[in-house]
Amino acid sequence: VEQLVRSDHEIVSVLLSSARLERLQPLIDQIDPAVPVYVGPPRLLEQIVGFDMHRGVLACGRARPTPPLEHVLERAHTIVAMEDLANHDNVGGIFRCVRALAGASGAVLLTRGCCDPLYRRALRVSIGHALHVPYAWIDDWPEAINRIRGGGFRILALTPATDAVDLRSVARGSRTCLLVGAEGPGLTQAAMESADMCVRIEMDPAVDSLNVTVSAALALHALARE
Repeated sequence: VEQLVRSDHEIVSVLLSSARLERLQPLIDQIDPAVPVYVGPPRLLEQIVGFDMHRGVLACGRARPTPPLEHVLERAHTIVAMEDLANHDNVGGIFRCVRALAGASGAVLLTRGCCDPLYRRALRVSIGHALHVPYAWIDDWPEAINRIRGGGFRILALTPATDAVDLRSVARGSRTCLLVGAEGPGLTQAAMESADMCVRIEMDPAVDSLNVTVSAALALHALARE
């Protein structure tokens, strides 16, 4: 809810436990007075919501329109492009990593096989940062990779393949789009062939791969601007 208040998404209403009113009053004061804030005892809120709302606050927001790809490319320096990530935890986790490690210059691209980053679980795992990181949906994948490259980005495909380039040897500082695939199948062959370079995170041979969120975090940190 705090991240929603700080974002440019519209707040429709807020539902608040009377037990949390005093503590959350500074947050409520930041909300437009025209937005209704409903306050009730915990038992009533549990009946309304359908479960024990232990945090004591919920908000309903209306998502801003998703911008086109070109709009995102113009403003970003570091992008993570997700290919068919349907797991809400991974999508939310990557949004959190992009906000933490790429900052205001970070962005995310999603193929239509990905889950919605504003779905409640993905949003919760992102700790609300999916409300701030710019993102766009891609319909023409992997053809869109050429458009990303045309926007001034080098394309790096993340893979555990042993013949990929060690990520530690990749130069930092350039505008970069990191391609990540779903756990299990990984990136499609078409996506990897469309990349400028396939890169890997060196690890002990006893382990064949890392969780995609962990991999994205390590790659983003390694490719941070000099």
